[in-house]
Amino acid sequence: MARDTREEEAIQAVVERLTDAYVTTHTPKEVEAAVTEAHASFRDRPVRDFVPVLVERRARAALDREASARW
Repeated sequence: MARDTREEEAIQAVVERLTDAYVTTHTPKEVEAAVTEAHASFRDRPVRDFVPVLVERRARAALDREASARW
């Protein structure tokens, strides 16, 4: 249970960091959607320690691709 709470707190921190980082190119809702999608892709992985880092990388890549496609 504590592990789930730590992971959720870490994921929320990712949302906040990326919302700040992409404030000029994406809405907070778009950022949250990217993070949610990235997090879902790791749902069945047994080792959870690095999930927030991997989620942040995957979400950043998705947001960068979207920003590039817009320009």
